Amino acid sequence: MLHSKLPNVGTTIFTTMSAMAAEYGAINLSQGFPDFSPPAELLTALAKALQDGKNQYPPMMGVAELRHQIQLKIAQLYGADVDMDREITVTSGATEALFVAIQAIVQRGDEVIIIDPAYDAYQPSIELAGGIAVHVSMTPDFSIDWQQVQDAITPRTRGIIVNSPHNPTGSVLTRQDLEALAQLTEQHDLVVISDEVYEHMVFDGVAHLSLLSHEVLRQRSFVVSSFGKTYHATGWKVGYAVAPPAFTVEFRKIHQYVTFTTHTPTQFALADYMQHHPEHHLQLPDFYQAKRNLFLELMAPSSFKFVPTPGTYFQLADFSGLSDLSDVELATHLTQTVGVAAIPISVFYQTPPEQKVLRFCFAKDDETLRQAAMKLTVFSEQAA
Repeated sequence: MLHSKLPNVGTTIFTTMSAMAAEYGAINLSQGFPDFSPPAELLTALAKALQDGKNQYPPMMGVAELRHQIQLKIAQLYGADVDMDREITVTSGATEALFVAIQAIVQRGDEVIIIDPAYDAYQPSIELAGGIAVHVSMTPDFSIDWQQVQDAITPRTRGIIVNSPHNPTGSVLTRQDLEALAQLTEQHDLVVISDEVYEHMVFDGVAHLSLLSHEVLRQRSFVVSSFGKTYHATGWKVGYAVAPPAFTVEFRKIHQYVTFTTHTPTQFALADYMQHHPEHHLQLPDFYQAKRNLFLELMAPSSFKFVPTPGTYFQLADFSGLSDLSDVELATHLTQTVGVAAIPISVFYQTPPEQKVLRFCFAKDDETLRQAAMKLTVFSEQAA
């Protein structure tokens, strides 16, 4: 008889909504992936790597060329001098990096604080390690109340997971947030796992504050990022983790028995593209801010309420003036009847608050956004 290790886990909301979108022919603004191609030069670099014979096992920690480019980027953006051999590990997607980091730090009975609404991969990974996820909800404006975090810490607390820019809300950590987090980690000897996969999508002239830029936090953190998000190639599943040498030793012990390595030609292609096109990630904030602004402009005639997202490629929409349905019910209705798929926010909470909010992904071709906005506006006019 097989006994489930995750008896309360079903199919993710992303899989559910994308499958529903495909079934009903709806425009998919639910799952977070672009509907446009990676840069042409990156695809050329990948083809070249394949033809040049870069098809066998790479080093377990990632090819040196790619780790070197990550090292240079971190120094340029965050002023941190990280050791590419002892502190950078390439992984098969950011989700693998998050899973491995959690397995590395969590012993049976340990508690890990996660901030709701939270990306759905965190809690199952904690539970598989024998740990306990302790949920602390964001404030109504989607910031972190650090006093609530302090109150949630017990002698069993091992770590905390933070996510900035934040999925699903788009909020970003401030310098004050980093100082509050650093104080808690030192006071209680905590390890931080920082999910920074949307690091290059922070808008309105605000800089991303990586935990790598804060010396205290850098020495206590696993920082995780994603090439898939940055280079419009989510299906390539390549990410990385940066951590102090002692942390990285434990991380790699587990990584080598999860995936061991990551797709070789893709690593070489990314390294080549980063070397020759360092401007790409620097231009990404303006690229996605323009898409955010277009989506908000197109949705302005509707009765949805918006606060422009500070980061990620997700925009929250308040529908409290439109419908008495729950967010799950409305997301289903929009997909099946209106022809636009969105993500309900309540599924990211252990205990959802009283709110009516959906998440839309605007990492789409402009014409896709126009068509979706038209359908949503017509719906809102009929519902009002």
